[in-house]
Amino acid sequence: MSKLLDGRVAVITGSGRGIGRGIAIALGREGARVVVNDVGCDVAGRGTAADPAAEVCKEIAALGSEAAPSYDSVAEFESAGRIIKTALDRWGRCDVLVNNAGILRDKSLANMEPDDFDAVLKVHLYGGFNCCRHALPVMKEQKFGRIINIVSSAGLRGNFGQANYGAAKAGLMGLTFVIAVEHMKGNAEGKYSITANALAPAGLTRMVGTIPGMEGKPMPPEMNPDLNGPIVAFLASDLAAHVNGQVFGRRGYAYTLFQTPKPIAALYKEGGWTARSASTCRCRVSRPRPRSSRRRPRRRRAEPRRDR
Repeated sequence: MSKLLDGRVAVITGSGRGIGRGIAIALGREGARVVVNDVGCDVAGRGTAADPAAEVCKEIAALGSEAAPSYDSVAEFESAGRIIKTALDRWGRCDVLVNNAGILRDKSLANMEPDDFDAVLKVHLYGGFNCCRHALPVMKEQKFGRIINIVSSAGLRGNFGQANYGAAKAGLMGLTFVIAVEHMKGNAEGKYSITANALAPAGLTRMVGTIPGMEGKPMPPEMNPDLNGPIVAFLASDLAAHVNGQVFGRRGYAYTLFQTPKPIAALYKEGGWTARSASTCRCRVSRPRPRSSRRRPRRRRAEPRRDR
């Protein structure tokens, strides 16, 4: 029986360990040839002597597929180009890009140094842009491409001490939406079968292990980072040609779908509002409609506030 990704070439950044490794293994298991990109750094982005990319390549080879290591950084435009070039030089294609590389420099915002903010954005957000910018022209020429950006609940809902990380992940989510719109079927770019989606994964990894209270804890089965791989393999396949501009998540053994931001209520007053008049009124907010509804939010007339 053929595999979902037979003949496809995937580039996965930050795939030497943790969630990225699980994604690389999942795509390799489905027949993809994989560029395993990992600079071998610690969670703060500082170098180590380890070579995790080479180890993952061996694991993919044991599954019967092919893999090539890449040690270039996503944070700089030219070096990100060399990551994509690794796929082109080795196999002549780049069908799938998973932007997973990331670092942490956690501190409360009042204590965060500009260098810590910049370093995290350079890897997550600039890294996503850099790799997409090099991969998209190749995908357009092929008339096929799948981009999966790895985001986080820190960017969707916020998390203490992660202003840099949350801002970078929220920006990466926005980048996903833009790529999806630019290549949506029906517009000028829609002649290409290119989609962009995002995944907020879960897993007990080195990065999660730095969170206070998580140090040294054994990994529960439902926190296995390899559980994120199958949905990425699906999104990378022909079967997901209709899935575009979505944000998925994983919680335990479940995959989740996030509702993208949209208006749910409107406060209306003929002629407009002043700051004071707005402060004296309230709006009854109805429950959000299903995502399939395309109707505009109902305009509700303001009611005078009745103090008890």
